[in-house]
Amino acid sequence: MQDIRKNNIDRFYGYSQFYNQNRPIPPNTMIKILTRYLTHKPNQVVDVGCGTGLSSFIWLNQANNIIGVEPNDEMREVAIAQWQAQEEPKNLRFVKGMSDQLDIDSDSVDILTCSQSFHWMDPQPTLREFARVLRTGGVFAAYDCDWPPSFTMEVEEHYQALIEQAESYITELAASEQLAFKWNKDDHLRQIRDSQLFSFSKEIVFHHWEPCDAGRYANIALSQGGLQTALKLGTNDLHDAISAFQQHVEEAFGGESQEILFSYRMRLGIK
Repeated sequence: MQDIRKNNIDRFYGYSQFYNQNRPIPPNTMIKILTRYLTHKPNQVVDVGCGTGLSSFIWLNQANNIIGVEPNDEMREVAIAQWQAQEEPKNLRFVKGMSDQLDIDSDSVDILTCSQSFHWMDPQPTLREFARVLRTGGVFAAYDCDWPPSFTMEVEEHYQALIEQAESYITELAASEQLAFKWNKDDHLRQIRDSQLFSFSKEIVFHHWEPCDAGRYANIALSQGGLQTALKLGTNDLHDAISAFQQHVEEAFGGESQEILFSYRMRLGIK
């Protein structure tokens, strides 16, 4: 398990700034959903696997206290740098930590979130720890984007083909003990229910339109961990495939910003 943890953390080294500049910021819809289930403004929100803080900063005006928990030093440093750039808001802090070993008081958390991160965590030990820190009636939510963002059939097929090509390089070049391990996102709701720690659970799907230019759309693909892992392994052939994808996206966007659709899947549990 220790090797899996290290591999999962190490997967995100080397591109934290790029990740931060291109990944979507979770929409306000997510906050509205969770606050509705909580029934009041949260006193304490904990964002586990917060990365560069994209999913933590959104709570600044929505909660009294926010803690972003991130084990990857590089990603957390980006979050802290942004926190400093925003004049160090007193109700937000970022800490190093693992999902199943939180330095947080029991029964103290109103909302606990995992944005694009729960699939990197051993689910049952993690859920036991989440249940420990959540107060009765507290809300846990693991939410993820569907990739690729919706645009056109041809661009999305090309996006998927590029990711599959990267994954084939990883299988070919990396030793199995070096690989990160993902738990299946489709099992998140079952894991929540199997834990028997939550009185209510469900899956919620929501969507968010936002403007995007060709450069950012292509970079969203390049921010995928599999593609970054393949590049780290020195797969020079992948550069030509990336250039072809970037050119295709440029042509599809026609030099203009376009509205694209991000689709989110949330698996929710109430203690």
